[in-house]
Amino acid sequence: MGSEPWEMTVDNEGMTSPTGTDQKYLISRERVIDAPAEQIFEVLARPALHSVIDGSGTVRGEQPNGPERLSPGARFGMEMRIRAPYRILNRVIEFEEGRRIAWRHFSAHVWRYTLEPRGGSTLVREEWDGRAVPWKIVFRLAGFTRRHPASIEATLEKLEDYVLQEQRRA
Repeated sequence: MGSEPWEMTVDNEGMTSPTGTDQKYLISRERVIDAPAEQIFEVLARPALHSVIDGSGTVRGEQPNGPERLSPGARFGMEMRIRAPYRILNRVIEFEEGRRIAWRHFSAHVWRYTLEPRGGSTLVREEWDGRAVPWKIVFRLAGFTRRHPASIEATLEKLEDYVLQEQRRA
């Protein structure tokens, strides 16, 4: 990670974290989903499903020619819309099969999902981590830090709905 313009460290569990600790730029929500972690991870690891589970309304779909399934270091593009359409290229920076996946793009903020099995259910934690962004004040001024909690909660709800529907179809 040393070639990046921002400083990140890697802890003993392989999670990236910025050297700063400005907690207002770390937004996290959790939800227990009545499904195995592996099944939930499959949804998160497939860019084609990101627009299906997105609770923010900004993810429109995957870009062509990307990977069908994410893996360590994978690069994948998404079609987005916040007021106007745009495209964004992401890179997977954390990957533990069935347990954790995280990606970021040029701005250095990280979208992270961690999955903790709880019997037949799974505690799913989604985080938006903007602590490493050099110009993070822009996120606050633009309202992202205010909107992200509700968007994350909506995403977790849509993720649960999708996974449970898939269980019923199986």
